[in-house]
Amino acid sequence: MLSVSANEKGVRFAVRVQPRASKNEVAGSYGSALKIRLQAPPVDGAANAALISFLADLLGVNRRSVKIISGESSRDKIVEIAGVSANAIHQLVKK
Repeated sequence: MLSVSANEKGVRFAVRVQPRASKNEVAGSYGSALKIRLQAPPVDGAANAALISFLADLLGVNRRSVKIISGESSRDKIVEIAGVSANAIHQLVKK
């Protein structure tokens, strides 16, 4: 089950990134994390930038609202998104 914590800024949750995928997509859950496939390679921050853009577009927020809190050089990351509810994150898994 996806673990999402809400705070005064928005929501914080774990993400598992699979770089060099055939397309950008939400691939369900990976343990307690949201699994996201990205076309970008894990080189020079390209996958991190693609993750921020992908989540911002998906949730209809500015790129500035999406922050990688930890795991910038790992597939497992903690992401914080301002102005989004926990329910919106749970809906991503159901799509």
